[in-house]
Amino acid sequence: MSRFGLVIVTILVILGSVSFSEAQLKLGFYDKTCPNAEKIIQAVVNQHIGNVPSLAAGLIRMHFHDCFVRVFFISLSKFYKSHIRGFDFIDLVKSILEKKCPGIVSCADIITLATRDSVVAIGGPTWSVPTGRRDGRISNATEALNNIPPPFGNFTTLITLFGNQGLDVKDLVLLSGAHTIGVSHCSSFSNRLFNFTGVGDQDPSLDSEYAANLKTRRCLSLADNTTKVEMDPGSRNTFDLSYYRLVLKRRGLFESDAALTMDPTALAQVRRFAGGSDQQFFDEFGTSMEKMGRIGVKTGSDGEIRRTCSVVN
Repeated sequence: MSRFGLVIVTILVILGSVSFSEAQLKLGFYDKTCPNAEKIIQAVVNQHIGNVPSLAAGLIRMHFHDCFVRVFFISLSKFYKSHIRGFDFIDLVKSILEKKCPGIVSCADIITLATRDSVVAIGGPTWSVPTGRRDGRISNATEALNNIPPPFGNFTTLITLFGNQGLDVKDLVLLSGAHTIGVSHCSSFSNRLFNFTGVGDQDPSLDSEYAANLKTRRCLSLADNTTKVEMDPGSRNTFDLSYYRLVLKRRGLFESDAALTMDPTALAQVRRFAGGSDQQFFDEFGTSMEKMGRIGVKTGSDGEIRRTCSVVN
């Protein structure tokens, strides 16, 4: 190669490295462009979480969904609002930030930061949140449904969908631990009670006493799609290890919870957390949340910074 050619290649490599570097998430991304962004988000979370502790569960679920689909999906809010809480809260935070720093902080980053802050606010773990995400311009409901692990998924389905996003069995078990907070509509699991295989039967993997209690006191029929049930009874607003202990007792609410006991590696992880310390779980949960927060992000000049989170610009 000539000296001229070598110089050109070297320049291209350097430019490529700079572009790659600029496109990465980093801690303190808004330090210069909107210095108080993270403090504002945290303050709004702390202001509201005492009155609505269930907000943490809604934000975790929203963040989870956002990471598992191709682009930021909040423009599908009408599609999701009946199942996920937090859209109005994200719009509120966005409106406050737009007054302080117009067009700077993305909705995707707001969700990611608010999720972490809400979990911390109810006594859960913290984790690092590098920022710099941008919002997508396309939201597709069909794509979302095809990529988001369903509550009725078996282990093969779950690990395939997690694997598609670069997550492993340990991440699956850890992130399922978020079921320690929040509630679910009966419609997400009532087939386990009334019509598991289509012949009016009950899921044999569900503890019979727990199932009987659900059928007689909470979800009275397969048609009930309004009643809500705690995913972690008696502990829905406390971020702790009781979820894993319930799974081992066959009292996980969803088929996806029971599925964690159907694989030796996953079951070993469930047992490890059930018998472990809160701090160990907190540390590892935070690592998986940060890992999930890097899935398919748009950075650099890709995507946009939405002015309003519910619609593209």
